Amino acid sequence: MAQANNKKTKFDASQLLLQLKNKPIVLVGMMGAGKTSLGRRLALILGRKFIDSDVEIEHAAGMNISDFFKTHGESDFRKGEAKVIARILSEKNTIIGTGGGAFMNDETRALIKSKALSIWISADFEILFERISRRPTRPLMQTDNPRQTLKNLIEQRYPTYEKADIKITSADVPHEVVIEQILVAVKNYFEDLET
Repeated sequence: MAQANNKKTKFDASQLLLQLKNKPIVLVGMMGAGKTSLGRRLALILGRKFIDSDVEIEHAAGMNISDFFKTHGESDFRKGEAKVIARILSEKNTIIGTGGGAFMNDETRALIKSKALSIWISADFEILFERISRRPTRPLMQTDNPRQTLKNLIEQRYPTYEKADIKITSADVPHEVVIEQILVAVKNYFEDLET
C-alpha cells in the first residue's frame, strides 16, 4: 500500500486524470473518517461525479439505512451493499464513498481492486468517536458501550483496510490539506507503478 508522504510535490490534475483513465476512485474506511465530505471535494477538483454508496443503497431499498438494519438486519444489508457497489463500480469517472463495512466483503474488495483505485481514509480513535457522536443514528453504534464498539470495529477492520492501494490519515485539519495529500499520494502511486 502506498502511503502519503510529506513531499511538497505539485501535481497536475490533468496528468492525474490521464493516469487514472476512467477508473473510479473508491474511498474506504471507518464511519466518521470523512469519506463523504472528502469524496465530494475530490470529485469537484477532478471534475468527476461523487457517488455515496450508502445513499445508493437507501434509494435501492426505499428506506434509510437505520430502518433497513432494524427491518432486515446487517446480513441482508451487506448483501444489498455488495450488489449496489458492484453496479456503481461500472460507472466511469467517479469518486465513490463506501460504507465502513463494504471493503470487509471479500468479493467487493476484489471487485474494487480490479476496477478502481482504493484509498483508505484512516483516522485515530478519538477523532472518529467525536465525529460519530455528532450523528447518533449509525446502526452499528446503537450499543450500551459505543466507545468499546468502535474500538472493536477498528481492531477488526484496520487490517483489511490496509489492503487498499493508498492510505491517507485524516486529522482535524482543513479538508483542503487532506485533499492535497490524496492528490499527491495518487500521483506518487502512479509514479511508483512506472518504476
